[in-house]
Amino acid sequence: MTTTTALRGTGTVQVLGVPGDRHDEILTPGALDFLARLDAAFVHRRLDVLTERRRRAERAASGVPLTFPLTGTAIRADTGWRVAPPAPGLTDRRVEITGPPDRRTAVEALNSGAQVWMADFEDATSPTWHNVIGGQLTLLDAVERRLGFTTADGKEYRLRDDADLATIVVRPRGWHLVEKHLVVDERPLSASLVDFGLYFFHCAQRQIDAGRGPYFYLPKLENREDARLWNDVFLLAQELLGIPRGTVRATVLIETVPAAFEMEEILYELREHGAGLNAGRWDYLFSLIKTLGHRSDFVLADRSQITMTAPFMRAYTDLLVRTCHRRGAHAIGGMAAQIPGQEPAADEAAFAAVRLDKEREAEDGFDGTWVAHPGLVPLSRTAFDDVLGQRPHQIDRTREDVDVAPADLLAVRRSGGTPTPEGIRTNVSIALRYFDAWLRGEGAVPLNGLVEDASTAEIARAQIWQWIRHGCVTRDAVRRIVDEEVAALGAEYPWAQVDEVRALFERAALARDLPAFFTTDAYTRHLVTKSGGRS
Repeated sequence: MTTTTALRGTGTVQVLGVPGDRHDEILTPGALDFLARLDAAFVHRRLDVLTERRRRAERAASGVPLTFPLTGTAIRADTGWRVAPPAPGLTDRRVEITGPPDRRTAVEALNSGAQVWMADFEDATSPTWHNVIGGQLTLLDAVERRLGFTTADGKEYRLRDDADLATIVVRPRGWHLVEKHLVVDERPLSASLVDFGLYFFHCAQRQIDAGRGPYFYLPKLENREDARLWNDVFLLAQELLGIPRGTVRATVLIETVPAAFEMEEILYELREHGAGLNAGRWDYLFSLIKTLGHRSDFVLADRSQITMTAPFMRAYTDLLVRTCHRRGAHAIGGMAAQIPGQEPAADEAAFAAVRLDKEREAEDGFDGTWVAHPGLVPLSRTAFDDVLGQRPHQIDRTREDVDVAPADLLAVRRSGGTPTPEGIRTNVSIALRYFDAWLRGEGAVPLNGLVEDASTAEIARAQIWQWIRHGCVTRDAVRRIVDEEVAALGAEYPWAQVDEVRALFERAALARDLPAFFTTDAYTRHLVTKSGGRS
C-alpha cells in the first residue's frame, strides 16, 4: 500500500490496489497529491450533482413532463455565444475509433487512419485495478511514442513512425462511479477524477509539447450542472499544473434523455473548453427506459428494430447537429460496432449497413462518426469524404430547417414494433455473456459479429426489465431462457463464472425496480476483491 500526504489541508491518499508492474510511474506522490486536491475541491459538489439527478428522476417518475427548461431560455435565445475554436488535432474529426486503453487496441486504433482515438475507461473497460492503471500506462507510452509489444506467438504491435496518428481523446468514467482502490479518509475517490486526473497530470503538458492537447469525452451527463462541474474541474486542473486556461477540450456524449433537453445549456457551461456533442445511441435508449420505462407508452421494440430513422431518434440527432453548428461545435455521429473479417456474405451485409448509416449521418450534417473496428475506417471515411470533400467539417451548415419540440424527442409510439421471442433471447444471451466477460476483466467483447460494451449490456438487461414490467414476457419465461443460456455459456466456456453471472442478471434485470447501472453493484461485489483488486 502506498500513502502520500497532500498539501494545503487536503487529506491523505491511500493506494489500496495490489502493486503492479510500472504502477509507480503512474501513482507518483505528485499525481496522488493532484488527485487529493481535485477531490478536496469537488467531493461535495459531486454528491450534490448525484442528488440532483435522483431528484429529477423522481420528478419524471411522478409524471412531471420532460421539456426544455425555463432556466435555459436566455441561453438558448442568445445568439452571441459560441464554443472555443477547434484545438490542434480536433479540426477534422470525420472518423473516430473507440476502444479500451489496452496496448493492442491502442496501437491498432492509433495506426488505423482514423482522425481520433477515443480511449474509453467508461463503457469499454472493465474497471479492474489492473485495467485502470494499465490504461494510464498505455496512454503515457502512446504520448511518448514508445508504445508497442510482442504477443506470445511473436506478432509485433508498434506505432507507425510517421506523425499521422489518431488524436487521443480520453473518456473517463462517469460521475456516478467511484475508484475504491484510491481513498481519502477511508472514502473512495471519484472514478471520474481518477481517470481524468492521472491522465491530465502525466500527459497534458506532454500532449501540448507534441502539438496536441488534453482532450476528453464526457459520459453520462444529464444537465448543465453536470457540465458546470466538469468545467470547474478543468479550470482548477489547468491552474494547479500551470496549463494555460482553455487548453482542455471536451466533447459531451448526449447519451441520456435529460441531456437531450439541455444540449445548448451543456455546451454553454463548457463553452471555454467545448469541442462538440456526440450521439450515443445505445446509452440513449437505455436512459429512455430508466427515465420513462415505467410508462406503457414508452415500451421499446427489439433494439435491432430501432434504427436512427425512428422519429424520436431522428429528432434527437437532428437537434444535436443543429445545436452544435449553431454554437460552432462538432457534431459526432453514433457507433458502428460491426466486426469485419467474418464470412464474406456477413461482411457484405455489415459493410452495406455501415455505409448506409454513415452516408445518412454525413448528409444530415454530422462532422464525423464513430467506429469500433479499424476495418470500418476506410468505408466511413469515404462516406464523409463524399459530403465534406476537402473541408475538415461542415459546421457552417446550421440546419435552420430543424424545429424539434419536446414531444418529438419522446415520440416513441410512432416508432412501431414490439418485442419478439428472438429479441428477448438475444438480450438475455448478450447480457449474460457480456457480464461473464466483464467480471473477467474484459470491457469490449465480440459477440455475434458486433463489439459489445457496457452500453449494449445495459440496454439489453433494461429491455428485459421493461418487457416484464409491461407484460410483454413473464418473469418465469425469462428465467427459463436464462437457464438455457447459462447452460450454453458454461458448455462453451468451462471457465465461465455462471453462478456469479446468473446472480448479476437477477439483480440487474429481474428486480422489482430497475437498478440505475449494473456496473456500480457488480464493481463493488466482484472487481474490487478479485486478483489485482484491493489488497
